[in-house]
Amino acid sequence: MTYTVNGKRFAEEPDPGQCLRTFLRSLGHHGVKKGCDAGDCGACTVWLDGDPVHSCITPAFRADGHEVTTIEGLGSPGNLHPVQRQFRDAPGFQCGFCTAGMIMTSATFTEAQKADLPRALKGNLCRCTGYRAIEDAVQGVTGLETAAPGKAVGTSVGAPAGNEVVTGRAEFTMDTHLDGMLHLKVVHSPHAHARIVSIDKSAALAVPGVHRVYTWEDVPNRRFTTAIHTDHLVDPDDTRILDDTVRFVGQRVAAVLADTVAAAEEGCRKVVVEYQPLPAVFDPEEAMAEGAPQLHGSHDPFVRDPAHNILLELHGHVGDVDAGFAAADVIHEGTYFSPRVQHAHLETHGSIAWRAGGRLNVRTSSQSPSIAKAKLGYLFALRPDQLRVFCARVGGGFGGKQEVISEDLVALATLDTGRPVCFEFTREEEFTTASPRHPMSLTVKLGAKADGTLTAIQVRNVSNTGAYGNHGGETLYAGGAAVMIYRCPNKKYDAYSVYTNTVPSGALRGYGMTQPAYAVESAMDELARAVHIDPLALRRRNIVRPGDPLVAMSEGPDDVSFSEDGLAKCLDLVGEALARTADEPAPGPGWLVGTGVASSLHETAPPTEHVSEAWVTLGDDLVYELAVGTVEFGEGTSTAHVQIAANQLGTTPSRIRLVQSDTDRTGFDTGAFASAGLFVAGNAVLRAANAVRDRILEFAAAHTGVHLVLCSLHDDGVVCGERRLSLAELVALARARGIRFTAARKAYGSPRSVTSNTQGFRIAVHRVTGEIRILHSVQATDAAVVINPAQVRGQVEGGVAQGIGFALTENHHVDAHGVMVNPNFRNYRIPTYADVPRTEVLLVESSDSVGPLRSKGMAECCINPVAPALANALHDATGVRFRALPLTPERIYRRLNESRSVPAA
Repeated sequence: MTYTVNGKRFAEEPDPGQCLRTFLRSLGHHGVKKGCDAGDCGACTVWLDGDPVHSCITPAFRADGHEVTTIEGLGSPGNLHPVQRQFRDAPGFQCGFCTAGMIMTSATFTEAQKADLPRALKGNLCRCTGYRAIEDAVQGVTGLETAAPGKAVGTSVGAPAGNEVVTGRAEFTMDTHLDGMLHLKVVHSPHAHARIVSIDKSAALAVPGVHRVYTWEDVPNRRFTTAIHTDHLVDPDDTRILDDTVRFVGQRVAAVLADTVAAAEEGCRKVVVEYQPLPAVFDPEEAMAEGAPQLHGSHDPFVRDPAHNILLELHGHVGDVDAGFAAADVIHEGTYFSPRVQHAHLETHGSIAWRAGGRLNVRTSSQSPSIAKAKLGYLFALRPDQLRVFCARVGGGFGGKQEVISEDLVALATLDTGRPVCFEFTREEEFTTASPRHPMSLTVKLGAKADGTLTAIQVRNVSNTGAYGNHGGETLYAGGAAVMIYRCPNKKYDAYSVYTNTVPSGALRGYGMTQPAYAVESAMDELARAVHIDPLALRRRNIVRPGDPLVAMSEGPDDVSFSEDGLAKCLDLVGEALARTADEPAPGPGWLVGTGVASSLHETAPPTEHVSEAWVTLGDDLVYELAVGTVEFGEGTSTAHVQIAANQLGTTPSRIRLVQSDTDRTGFDTGAFASAGLFVAGNAVLRAANAVRDRILEFAAAHTGVHLVLCSLHDDGVVCGERRLSLAELVALARARGIRFTAARKAYGSPRSVTSNTQGFRIAVHRVTGEIRILHSVQATDAAVVINPAQVRGQVEGGVAQGIGFALTENHHVDAHGVMVNPNFRNYRIPTYADVPRTEVLLVESSDSVGPLRSKGMAECCINPVAPALANALHDATGVRFRALPLTPERIYRRLNESRSVPAA
């Protein structure tokens, strides 16, 4: 066989049955990515004789005698293919994991295909961008700007890794190979609840290439929480690396270590496990009932009520809700359900561990290497100096990688064998074992006067945390913001986080707020109709105003404040935008048209402790090195941090060299989640850059004898009065005196401010098929001072797209035995290009933030109002209220064709 890849002939031959994707990666072409291994996502797209193919479903032998081109062969960082340049300059990527496949597909498009992108891009998925930026890239629309020295903030500069991303050179977690590396695979439980009686390893160990089989008897007997927070005590220590009791279908039972993935998988099939099945419970209301099967004992003091499977319950109130309802002219009550949904980041979880110099190194796909390091140190009794954890570029996160669920096993195996170990999740394992959004059932009761003034708000939230409580408590607290958004003298909030025999729930964009926002904003829409007031007007009447306390469960003091009426401005902008299209006709006969709005407030940092440290150093090469622990996975913090530093140092982003997400080379960083990547780490960058700037200016002032106030940084030099000194001069002078221009600064997640969002939709619903078409999507957001306009727009568009999936198509279906029945992209429908409209993004600039340069993070909050706005538009169009997601065509069809007397569902 003869294989020619990017013009080079290879003598190697693939293994029997090997797919082209893994063969190409074995040859070092790491731009060919794994997103699904089922031909669904397109991340692995390459050219076979110039035609794009999904290499994960193309047998490698079919490339014999043909020309294969990968993203690396299309162009290089110094010589970009025109389409690579277009994707860089649009910019047509966020995390960048799908970008190579997108480019390889798009670079073959004819003009006719460019005119029909819904069809042309049907085989390529993106979870980050919302696809508008990808369309711009395909069409050659440029969105980047050049920043003048000291003027980087407010400019749409490109990502530091832009050239590397579009050429496939940017390294993601699995884009490496170490000599002697072993591969780890996992045996998963087929039972929702069972005790392990015995595990027979003998047949597995007899498989050629298998080195170890690890069970619960082989791991440290330490309980921990997989959730990542600085304060680990907010989460329950209810998990073991491997356990002798399994509590959900898919839980890890044993880990097999082998020379190859195939040998490890065969070893898993040979492990013989004897189970004693135990009673299981899947519904949280049933799990709280007397006599329900108990998942956990009382070993964790943070579990509130193990006898009733309650991890945590919250009860808070202000005023007297009974009196508030008695004073109401209208009362509305309804129960709203949000299902379990998955992050669906295209890069699956994975880690690689090895030993070097007597230390354990772990390269991982994580949103917080600092806390992953702390957890591994605790689990394996390692000192901080014995352990390094770091990330390369991470292929999407959305909260899903705010967990330690792959690092522990590779660390265990490497510490045992001394050899490098790799563990990479399959797409099915992502769906069945990684932590999805919490299913929540919320009963909302609202009372109002005839003029719409709220008199009482009462919410009961039952959250399904699954088999383990990793994020069960913190997401429950976060939901209070849905109540906080409205002024009302009487509020009551009762919430329960409940164990069930289902996959553990975790952190997902919106973090415990998305589900309550859906419930409360849907209920507000129903209340508006009951009092015959326009839904926007009802919100304007009741939203919190500057100076109001942000009250959900108590009137105690907090560290959150706001002084500008960003939410009211958001409401006005969305109302005006929807009015512009109010008279546009329906798509045709049989279509019903409606509009809907919803709003949300989101705190700009989490309530638990969040800390970040940044280091800035002016090097001998006159480039500023910025070291910060925050991970880049598409949220854009790398670009924003570089812009902030360049802005304060009077230079351009090109003279900032970024070092990030490496516990050996950066300071501690809690992690890029809860909008803190910009808000907290950005403040650390700002302070460190200011400190270095001040040191340079103080040195220059002392050297020239010019007063400090007359000195300023200008790109590559300092102006002191009438005299200009180059940075090269100053560095040389400073070195001669043993002085370095360097500084480290920390920032914390307090005080905090809030950001506001309002989403509006105008939709058409087909009365026969139940199909929804989005005619107009608009979101207004209080972005405060915008660091990078293109990035903010992209984050909002991506959040809206993910929210559309949450509302319309995505559902983690679990059968009566606790088995997920749709663990793949083909049956778990995340939005494609054809499903996502262009969203009109309207930015409200304010100055009430305590973030860096008065900015606010935008990556998370934008998803919260999307689902309720769609549900409200659906009700406006049809007159039928849907209180459970997703709003699928079959459910809409069924309800529209039933009697209108049927209760809302």
